[in-house]
Amino acid sequence: MKILDRYILTSFVKTFFSVFAILFFIFVLQGIWVFIGDLAGKDLDFITIFKFLFFYSPKMIPMVLPLSVLLASIMTFGDFSENYEFAAMKSSGISLQRAMRSLIIFILLLSGLSFWFVNNIAPKSEFKFVNMRRDIIHTKPAMAITAGQFTSLGSLNIKVDEKYGEKDEKLRNVTIHIISQQNNQNKTVIKAKTGRIETAENSPILKLHLFNGSYYEDVTSKRSYLTKPFVKSEFKHYIMSIDVSEFDNSEQELQEISNTANMMNISQLNYTIDSLNVNLKNEQKVQVEADKDNNRLFLSNKQKVNKITYKTVNLDSLLTFKTRSEKISLYSNASAVAENIRFNIINNKNSLTEKSKYINRHWIALYEKFVIAFSCLLMFFIGAPLGAIIRKGGLGLPMVFAVLIFITYHFINTFGKKLAQENGITPFLGTWLSTLVLLPMAITFTYKATRDRGINSIDNLLYPITNYFKTKFKKKQNTTENV
Repeated sequence: MKILDRYILTSFVKTFFSVFAILFFIFVLQGIWVFIGDLAGKDLDFITIFKFLFFYSPKMIPMVLPLSVLLASIMTFGDFSENYEFAAMKSSGISLQRAMRSLIIFILLLSGLSFWFVNNIAPKSEFKFVNMRRDIIHTKPAMAITAGQFTSLGSLNIKVDEKYGEKDEKLRNVTIHIISQQNNQNKTVIKAKTGRIETAENSPILKLHLFNGSYYEDVTSKRSYLTKPFVKSEFKHYIMSIDVSEFDNSEQELQEISNTANMMNISQLNYTIDSLNVNLKNEQKVQVEADKDNNRLFLSNKQKVNKITYKTVNLDSLLTFKTRSEKISLYSNASAVAENIRFNIINNKNSLTEKSKYINRHWIALYEKFVIAFSCLLMFFIGAPLGAIIRKGGLGLPMVFAVLIFITYHFINTFGKKLAQENGITPFLGTWLSTLVLLPMAITFTYKATRDRGINSIDNLLYPITNYFKTKFKKKQNTTENV
């Protein structure tokens, strides 16, 4: 490797890893805010939180890697142009295309590494992350009771002085106030010396075992001389079952993280997609046969009606011999049959649509592995010539351009995938839409930079805009002077 290639590569690699480390740290911190509801109030130890973030971090690679390549390219080539190093290269007969050669090889290797990472490492990490998050979500019922204060669980207000045990499942000095649903008053109080929380996996029911306590309940009596009647009983072991599904959104969160497409590599996705397509085709055939049977039944009934009408009288004449109650019964039965047919048709249609969407998610996960690798190459061919054009290094103007380009890329990518999931467009087009939109920009910038068009200044990009406003201002000024 020549000295110039080594110098350019070293400058880019240093900038790239610095930018990647900073952006990766920022995106991981952003993940803490996203999942703060899962982590807060669970009494999780530092190792568990570290594992949670460690398994979550590979999800950030598809966002951090293209942005890091884009920003590092703009900063590196912006520094070269700002310090007139490109001018020195040009005077020595070295073009921008020749200067980018070592970096193109590095970006190709980086794209291959990113493809291997998202195909082999990221699915395993996603699987562990989802299972770990699922376990944390399932601890919500057990962690719903906070020591030292009253905790509202529907119609119950529970207070415990202390929680202890391996999973804080044991309680000491339990006080429970039960709010009446009729008059919203507290007429029942349960006190126990000790208690224990029991939860079953995948169950929203929290079982509260109470030991050595008393049960007090105010009662309403019609006897006037009983001013404050109440019932008191003592117990050694009392079990309460509390349904926490009404105020706990864990089931909804579990449905949101149940997408298994991101946990598969390419071979697994291909196998799953083939199986899903076979099942979808079989169900479509079954529904087509069912529709044919309904049509045969409809035609046979129609023929019978036509035969009766031809020999005797029409339908209105037949109904004249029926009583009012019989007519109402006939119309009600006909309406129920029609509504049942309509419901079955809509239900079958929705079922096929949901299965089609499920297949689309797998196609999107498959194409996205290739898009991430290609996006690194795309961002380099946008950032490198753009840095040479704007002639600015550092984190000022390059950061502005990088953020604007990346936001555009990320927005189009998200929009395309959402549209593809809803069968708006094909999964291939939805996944590759962002790269197809930005590809002309990469070709234009690379062409301008390698042909020495606009490489010295950004004025060539801004000239049409500034010239338009200058011309408009001069015309307005001339009109004012003439008046």
